[in-house]
Amino acid sequence: MKRRECDFSLYLVTDRGLSRGRSTLEIVEAAVRGGTSCVQLREKDCSTREFIEQAQSVRDLLQALGVPLIINDRLDVALAVKADGVHLGQTDMPLALARAIVADTMLIGISAESLKDALEAEKGGADYLGVSPIYATPTKTDTAPPLGLEGLRRIRDAVNLPLVGIGGLNHDNAGDVIRSGADGVAVVSAIVAADDPQQAARNLRSAIERARQP
Repeated sequence: MKRRECDFSLYLVTDRGLSRGRSTLEIVEAAVRGGTSCVQLREKDCSTREFIEQAQSVRDLLQALGVPLIINDRLDVALAVKADGVHLGQTDMPLALARAIVADTMLIGISAESLKDALEAEKGGADYLGVSPIYATPTKTDTAPPLGLEGLRRIRDAVNLPLVGIGGLNHDNAGDVIRSGADGVAVVSAIVAADDPQQAARNLRSAIERARQP
């Protein structure tokens, strides 16, 4: 899948720790029914085999619904399940090495915590950027200081890649992120921990679409 074919509008990042006992598959299906357009499977605390099994079940569901699957961090898992892409942080496998392995068969997203990160990722051949964190967030503690909307705008002015804002985003501030130049909004708890993930996704997608109106 090429970047131009991927709709990054509402980008769900999974987190089993926030799912309130519901399965990842259940949350993903509800989120997509509500308007989620891209799903990143993030698993930090399970074995490789369990990660692959989880990824395969999510992949099967998303293929049927026409939604791309991105695997967080683990290129081996992404390759094993034939995911649409992999998302790499600043301490994960280097972009150049990942690109050498997958060539153009897979999207590669890169977490950009600064303008420098963004420029290097674009030069290195990334397909999209996860600009993070926009705001402080409790779901990920190993991040740089918040960039804020002004930091997002600086990156938007400097690069031509699709930008997905992440970090402390929800229905109330999603529109601000789109108006500041992001192509999409990535959320974790705003959907995963919601009472009704489908309705939460629907509300977020509505906020995103409203922000795109002239």
